[in-house]
Amino acid sequence: MDDLIADFVAECREMLEALGGEIVAWEANPDDRARLDSIFRFVHTVKGNCGFFDFPRLEALSHAAEDALADCRTGRRAPDATLVSAVLAIIDRIGEMIAAIDAGEELPEGDDSSLIDALAPGAEGAAAQAATPAAMEAGLKGTSTPRTIRLSVELLDRVMSGVSDMVLARNELARRLREAPGEVEVDGAFERLSGIIAEMRDAITRTRMQRIENLFVALPRMVRDLSAELGKQVLVDIDGGDVELDREMIEMIRDPLTHIIRNAVDHGIELPAERMKSGKREIGLLSVSARQSGNQILIEIADDGKGIEASKLVDKAVANGVIERDAAQKMTRGEQLALIFEAGLSTAQSVTAISGRGVGMDVVRSNVERIGGVVEVDSTPGKGTRMILRVPLTLTIIPALTVSIGTQHFAIPRSAIEEIVRANGSSVTLEKIGGAGVATIRGRRVPEVALADILGLPSSMEDNERTLVVLRPAGGDVYALAVDRIHDHEELVVKPAAPAVMATGLYAGTTLADDGSPILLFDPAGLAQVGGVRLEAVERGGRGVESAVPVNSNDVPVLLFRGLDGARRALRLGVVDRIEEVVASEAIRPSAGQLRVQLGEAILPLAGVENVDEFEGKVRVFRLNDGEHEIGYAFREVIDLMNIDREVIPAEIPGAISGVTLIDGEPAELIDAHWLFAEHLGAIVRPQTQLVCRLPEGDAWMQNMLRPIVEAAGYLVIGENDELSADVTIVSQGKDIEPDEGGRILRLATDPDAADGEDSVYRYDRAGLLMALKTSSAGKR
Repeated sequence: MDDLIADFVAECREMLEALGGEIVAWEANPDDRARLDSIFRFVHTVKGNCGFFDFPRLEALSHAAEDALADCRTGRRAPDATLVSAVLAIIDRIGEMIAAIDAGEELPEGDDSSLIDALAPGAEGAAAQAATPAAMEAGLKGTSTPRTIRLSVELLDRVMSGVSDMVLARNELARRLREAPGEVEVDGAFERLSGIIAEMRDAITRTRMQRIENLFVALPRMVRDLSAELGKQVLVDIDGGDVELDREMIEMIRDPLTHIIRNAVDHGIELPAERMKSGKREIGLLSVSARQSGNQILIEIADDGKGIEASKLVDKAVANGVIERDAAQKMTRGEQLALIFEAGLSTAQSVTAISGRGVGMDVVRSNVERIGGVVEVDSTPGKGTRMILRVPLTLTIIPALTVSIGTQHFAIPRSAIEEIVRANGSSVTLEKIGGAGVATIRGRRVPEVALADILGLPSSMEDNERTLVVLRPAGGDVYALAVDRIHDHEELVVKPAAPAVMATGLYAGTTLADDGSPILLFDPAGLAQVGGVRLEAVERGGRGVESAVPVNSNDVPVLLFRGLDGARRALRLGVVDRIEEVVASEAIRPSAGQLRVQLGEAILPLAGVENVDEFEGKVRVFRLNDGEHEIGYAFREVIDLMNIDREVIPAEIPGAISGVTLIDGEPAELIDAHWLFAEHLGAIVRPQTQLVCRLPEGDAWMQNMLRPIVEAAGYLVIGENDELSADVTIVSQGKDIEPDEGGRILRLATDPDAADGEDSVYRYDRAGLLMALKTSSAGKR
């Protein structure tokens, strides 16, 4: 009998999942027979089962609802708001009783006669008051699929823990294989084992996944009840319910999502009279959608209400002492809107039972960031507000970078890492401003803090001997964390740390290294806060600073790396935006005549490889940026940040390699970034040797993209203030400048249609550019 009751409870839960949305949708469209039938089917099933299990109260409630719905099905009665509210109240009561039966408790006391009486035609709508607050917001768990089995959560967690241990064992074996002499047979067997473990981990992870529909299903009912309480009319549009998310993640974002929606209904969407005055329709629209982007789930909540007045947020923040008036005047609109997440900065004109006490949105952001997510807000006064929750698919296994201070090892989530640089590199300077550390990295000033100082650990390294890990915490600006050493990128199994450890605010959890030793995983935002980093103030102070690298110096910073073919190559640091890692089989494929890679929501041309069949497993990709366009460049590993201080031997023919030079005592091929972009955007011809060319020193594109190709072809490049006479001066189109005596001005256009082919050339028209240079210096060789 216990097994039969368990099946009855599970079946009721599965059917209850979708009923809240079905009834609200049925109210909006009473002629929708399919929804009416599904509601009728539920109460009919409950009534039949109750007679078998001797649950008379459940049977009476379901029987009464069945009769009323049967009248609607036969056309004897037209459904109205009163009937819908009465049916909702009965389903709420049924849900409470099912929960009590599942918990082995007595059914809740009370008289159901008022609920049953409310079903009668012409009855007053008192039933809605009987609906419990818990039923309004909480969606029942469960998944309905054609063939399912029910497993305890504890069993799934135990299996997942076993797979996690397998991942750790694989990491340790990988380390030992790297240290020992390699054998092809052993390496091949290890790769197969790694693939099997990865597939098993993915399969087990899928068992933990649930459709986000389980989170969305209660929203129509919640919005309906809230809007009725507030005297508003709100239509809910839900999309993306088939997106799957880790079951723990669903529970963790339930409260933040609920709070955002309550705020949207309470303070975002206006009363019908106000909406009509502003030229809107009476019914407000609230859209909730979900979609997957890479290893993240994006949940968007948008309303067409009155929006957020950024100026009011700023005034409130200044009045509360959150920011200074001078700093407020320099804030961008996005920074102003982000103030809504500061504690106590609600702009609600009145406090209601639903929201408006200024204690909500800061908790929403902290809860989302605690699980590695981000909350973004955008709003237009009079038009509405949009919020986006970006959360990871799962919490169990994450890629991380291990670092150390002395003999102590720690882990940092890879998703928060922007780049890694040496503190003593030529493109990096360290200084103290007002007692706080500031690092200038290629002209960008960011806060800098030493991990050893935060933790109070002894370190034998000086500041300029350490390595800087540039971090961007969820929802924040960047800062540089100085560590003694960096180690491997690994997939680490993350588990909750002890409460006393988590209370420090520094850590997001605990994990194990590949040798089984415990490692604490940092919370990048917590590190910044405990370390006293003033993210917004310092970062705003450094914005707009151009590159500090001397543009006419032979000491050129480059990123030394190893290509997929094993060759040592170098790229000018100025054209590398960031480094990303993708699964080749999922993200790389031929498309539109060339190989392309998907990086997040962007699809970029991919260089560095000729054949997609060369890819296996994960591939690292440079994201190259010329200021307007992006391309990807596949590579094996980064070797180091170096400087070119020797003569470059130019290549004989134009191509991806512009020349070769010695870097750190070994040959390295220099990548021609201009050629790569021109290959995808314009024609390519062999360059001609010319005389002297003057380039503006403050133009990053010309120095990083154009100068290497001109120098590799044998030109002498001079700066704006150089006294040497130039045969041709190249400037961006629209610049007013006089040519040197006997020289010529050549203007580069960013739009192909704006170039006339004589005095102005499209900047990726390599043939036109070189022809113009040849013409301007003809006879001067």
